[in-house]
Amino acid sequence: MKQPKSFLAIILIGFGIYFLIQQYHIPFISQFNTWPSILVIIGTAFIFNAYGNRQYDNIVPGVILFGLGIHFHALNYSVNWIDHWGMYTLIIGMAFILRAQKTNQGTVIGIILIILSFIALTSFAMPSWFGWFDYMFNMIEQFWPILLIIFGLILLFKK
Repeated sequence: MKQPKSFLAIILIGFGIYFLIQQYHIPFISQFNTWPSILVIIGTAFIFNAYGNRQYDNIVPGVILFGLGIHFHALNYSVNWIDHWGMYTLIIGMAFILRAQKTNQGTVIGIILIILSFIALTSFAMPSWFGWFDYMFNMIEQFWPILLIIFGLILLFKK
């Protein structure tokens, strides 16, 4: 199966199921008829396309979209789900690790992001003398958009 056809086919099947559920109000499944489901559908299409057609660069956007969809569903339907920025870096780190299994690229970035996520997610359970770490993350949390812009500009103008 060619790449564009399989990707389009999975997208059409996914959206067909999504709108079928919306139209017939299936009792348990209709509660998932929200915008995070669209992220899951598109992410699933990318993942199937990546593994099915050996286009492993599609693993990263697929896992990120799928993971974000699952995360947002879990925020809506589970009271114990963690709503912290560390979840986003965890999802991105997992995406890089999964791609690295096939391409041998991005392992270090994935490991760094996963370690950063675990540190951030467990920072509230650290001893009080480790307060400087929490202060550092609060500062980063305030200025991260500026850091992203600076990093993007460096990548844009770097030769």
